[in-house]
Order: sequence, then structure tokens, then C-alpha cells
Amino acid sequence: MRLMIHLFRAYPMPSFLMVLALFLSGLAEGLGLSAMLPMLKIALSSGEAAENAGPPGELEQVVLDVLAWLGVPPTLGALLLLIVAMATLKAILLLAAQRQVGYTAARVATDMRLEVLRNMMRSRWSFFLHQPAGKLTNALATEAQRGADAYMFGATALTFFIQAIVYGSVALAVSWKATVLGLMAGAVVIWVSHFLVRMTRRAGKRQTELMTSLMSHLTDMLQSVKPLKAMARENQTDDMLRGETNRLNKALRKQVLAGAALDAGQDLMFVMLIALGVYLAIGVLAMEFATVLILAVALGRTFAFLGKVQKQYQKLAQAESAYWSLKDTSARAEAEQEHLGGHVTPTLEREITLSGVRFAYEGHSVLGGLDLTIPAHRITSLVGPSGSGKTTIIDLVIGLLRPEGGEIRIDGVPFETVDLRAWRRMVGYVPQETVLLHDTVLHNVTLGDPAISQERAVAALEKAGAWDFVRTFPEGLETVVGERGGRLSGGQRQRIAIARALINAPRLLILDEATSALDPESEAEIIATLEALKAELTILAITHNDTLAQAADVVHRLEVGGTLSRAG
Repeated sequence: MRLMIHLFRAYPMPSFLMVLALFLSGLAEGLGLSAMLPMLKIALSSGEAAENAGPPGELEQVVLDVLAWLGVPPTLGALLLLIVAMATLKAILLLAAQRQVGYTAARVATDMRLEVLRNMMRSRWSFFLHQPAGKLTNALATEAQRGADAYMFGATALTFFIQAIVYGSVALAVSWKATVLGLMAGAVVIWVSHFLVRMTRRAGKRQTELMTSLMSHLTDMLQSVKPLKAMARENQTDDMLRGETNRLNKALRKQVLAGAALDAGQDLMFVMLIALGVYLAIGVLAMEFATVLILAVALGRTFAFLGKVQKQYQKLAQAESAYWSLKDTSARAEAEQEHLGGHVTPTLEREITLSGVRFAYEGHSVLGGLDLTIPAHRITSLVGPSGSGKTTIIDLVIGLLRPEGGEIRIDGVPFETVDLRAWRRMVGYVPQETVLLHDTVLHNVTLGDPAISQERAVAALEKAGAWDFVRTFPEGLETVVGERGGRLSGGQRQRIAIARALINAPRLLILDEATSALDPESEAEIIATLEALKAELTILAITHNDTLAQAADVVHRLEVGGTLSRAG
């Protein structure tokens, strides 16, 4: 129930409207049921039986008084119409409540997805790097939906609980002694079968853990499909994932078994309980048949709805672990929120300087007192072996990482005082591995930003030297590039990525091994494009290729340990 209390506090008004509609629908059902007792008395009493009938019971007298107050005659036809009217009102109110539940559940799923996504995107880069992509995918897809389902199950359980209260109240009004005994016996049935709920809860937790692990490994494997198929090792995917899949299947089997056992066993015990109660009431206590019939219906429905409450609670117990897992992921990301620095809007007119910058990854020194200058409106190249700190320098310049010592300045302004969000809007970034979206050229350049016009996209493609080949496509900007840009050549993909980096007119363009996978001709074309761009912006490039290094205005050669061996 902790989940429902939490969600009711998060969505107070929708939850209040839902509970109100459920209460009124339950009240309408209770009124309809209460009218059955005098209706049965009328139907069963005729002639001498009517003359010898005893005085009306307490509940019957209350119903007759209400009918008299409403001006409704206590005839069979009037009572039947009352029952139909109450059933209609109940159906309308229940529909309104269920619609509210559905709308709120959809909102819960959407809000949870957005909360996790926002907090993850705002977290520190070092935290984000340690989050498996599959875990985030599973959280946004599976866990969010299961969390919303948990709300649905809880709200449905509340619906059944209110209806159980209504029928129980009617039974109490007919015979409080018999009802109390019946409810005590029903509580024993609920208690006996509750171990199945605990079994389902454990299976649900296990399912959440295994789904997270499975999705993480599956995402990693799908990113490596090409080399696996190229080496005829695709069977490795099956071997690696078989164990987790089997364990997940085992948890699902336990969940199904617990649910089926609760459905079958509980219903049987309630039927036996009602049969025993009817036998004792008529055969031993010689209670009036109409009263016993109403009591049997009311208690039978009470037990049925209480059983449904437990079954829905069982489903809630199975799904709620996904909700709490999602909230935990969101909370940890929120606790790792990135500090966005000061409020100074930077300019890049002269240079970026790194003075005595030190940085270490998990105790391993990468940069040890580095001094480096990146002049504006020049091509600056960082050259050096793997592990020399080239990518770390880029991450420090972008502000994804913070130096452990030393200072970074932009045109003499300390980086700590710079508004990081404003600074990053001035940066265009082209990664080493150019991954395009399975979408159109236009969408890949604009990333779906509705504020960017086609004219701006064309201008960016022209600057990147990509418009010449894009306009030859039959569908032009609307050409779908394929999965990861597979319908384009390496040089074309690279130019599309450069156009994406240029779309917001950056002051600094960063290329992280952007020409490493290109043939000499494509590389020469990209370098020519960069030469034309440096009059408008500053270019910082990591490279292992001598061609790009030779074309650079400034070359910084790094050694392992982040020391500068020579600047050219």
C-alpha cells in the first residue's frame, strides 16, 4: 500500500475524483441491493402467506421509510425500477472512475519517464558513463509501464474494496451476528492464501532485477552485431543471454503459478464457506428464506470482492518493484546533478588556455600539470598515443569533467564563473563514431528541433560540404539514411555529422578522431571543409592521422601521463 499512498500524494486531485466516483457508485449499488429484500418479501408473500408474514426487519423498514419519503410505492414494479436505476447510476459512476484511473495511470508512466530522462541528462558526465544503456532503456520502456500498471492494480483493488464494504454493510444490516462470523471466516481464508502474494512479490523483484541485467547485456550485444556476424560468432549472443533468459522465465513461472493458485484456491474456499453458512442458517437456525437469500448474496459478493482485492493486490505486489526501481534510478541521477558553473556568458575571440591542469581517473593520473593554449580561429590538433589524455582535454574544455587542479580560462575568464549551458550552446561536437539516426537527413541535422528551418539545415549542409550530394538524392532532405546511417558512405556520414554540429552556429567545433575511418580522398575533402570554416570558428581536433595534423595551424603532441612533448 506504500506505493498507492505515494501515488495518491503525487496526484491528489485525480485520486480524489476517482475515490469519490467509486464511493458514489458503491452507494448506488448498495441502495439497489437493499431494495431486494422488500422486493423478495413481496414476491414470496401472497394470499394467506402475506397475512401471516411477520413484521418487517430493521433493514426492510429503513428501505420502506426511504421509499415512502421518495413517494415511491413499495410494489414489485417500483422496486424493480429502483434496482435498475441504481445499477445504471453505478455503471455511469464506475465508468467515470475507471476512466480517471486510466488517464492517471498513463500520466504516471509519462511523468516517470520524463523524470528519469531529465535527471539522467542533467547528471554529471562521470555518473552517466557508469550507467548501462540497456538499464536506462529498460527503465523508460518496461519499468515505467509496470509502475503505471501497479497504480492500475491498486486503484482496481480500491474499487473492489469499496464494493465489498457496500455489500458487507448490507449484510450487517440484515444480520450483524451472521455477518461478523462470516467476515471472520473470510479473513481466515484471506490470511491462509496471503503466502501466494508474498511469493508473487519475490518473483516480481527477481523479474525487475533480471530484466535490467538482460536488457543491459542485450543492448551491448546488438551494438556488436556486425563483428559477430562477420566472424560467424552470432551464437555467442544466445550463449551469453540464455542463462539470464532462463532465470527470468523461472521467475515468470512462479508469478503465474502463484496467480493461478490464488484464483482457484480462494474461490473454492469462499464457495465452501457460503454453502456452510446457508446450511446452518436454514437447516439449524431456521432463518426466514428471503433473509437468508439476501444474506447469502450480500456475504457472497463481499467475499468475492475481498478475494478480488487480494488478487489485484497480488498483481500490484508483482509490479511495484519496477516502480521503486525506477524511482531509485531517478533519485540517484538527481543526487548526481551537474553543477552548471557561474553566470558569465563566455566569448571565444582570443583563446582557451589550460594552466597546470591535473586530472585522474579513479586514482590513475591522466593529466599532470598540463599547460596548453587553443587559439581562436585556428585549427588546433591534439596528437598522441592512446591514454595520453586527448579525449580528457576535450571533456574538460566542454565542461563534462572538472580539473582536480590547475585552471581553464576562456578569453581570460575562469571556467568556474562561466555559464556551462551557454558555453555548450557555443560548441559543435563531432564524435569518433558517427552514429546517425534511422531517420531523414533533415532530422539527423536538426535532431527534430522544430525551431530550425529547412533553410538553416541547408546552410549547415553547405558549410559541411554535404549539400552537393544530398540534393542529388531523389528525396533530398527527406531521404532516410538507414540504421546508423548505413545507406551513406563513411565520408557522407561524417559530413552529415559536421552539419549537425554546425546547425546552431557554434564558436568552437570539436572533432574527436572524426577522420580516422575515412579514405584519403574523403579525408582531404573534410580537411578542405575545415580550412574554409576556421575563419568563422575555432576548431579543435583529436587525430592520429598525419594529414590532419599537417593541415592544422597548431599541433600539440602529448605523451602518456598528459605531458606536452612539443607544440608546433
